[in-house]
Order: sequence, then C-alpha cells, then structure tokens
Amino acid sequence: MTFESFNEFIAMGGHAPYVWAAWGVTGALLVAIVLHARAERRQLLRNLQRRVRREERLGANQNEMAGVSHHTGGNRHDT
Repeated sequence: MTFESFNEFIAMGGHAPYVWAAWGVTGALLVAIVLHARAERRQLLRNLQRRVRREERLGANQNEMAGVSHHTGGNRHDT
C-alpha cells in the first residue's frame, strides 16, 4: 500500500481510528510491561536485601547463643 501524501498515510485509507488505536494500545501495553517488570525487579531486590539482613541477624544471634550455651553448659556433670 502506497500513499500519495502524509495526510493519506495518517488517514490509512479511511481506517485511521482502528489502525492508530491498535498502535496506541500496543505501545501503551509495551510501556506498561516494561514499567511493571522494573517495579517487580525493585521489589525483588528489596525483598532479597531484607532476607539477607534477616539471615545475617539470625546467624549472629545463633552464634551468640551457641557461645553462651557452651560457657554455661560446661559444668553439668560436676555435681
């Protein structure tokens, strides 16, 4: 399909509302997909960072508790 002028191209042979609406919806959906993927990635990274901090904190607490139990539990059999 060839067009004699830019206005004919825009008019799309009388089908402009359908053609340009389809292009618009497609473009909007592509932008929405990219934005959604970026938001999910940010959320995933935040959750992973939170999980690492929690596991580090729990690991430090367990190490402290292990150190305390070794110190206090050593004299059980002396009685």
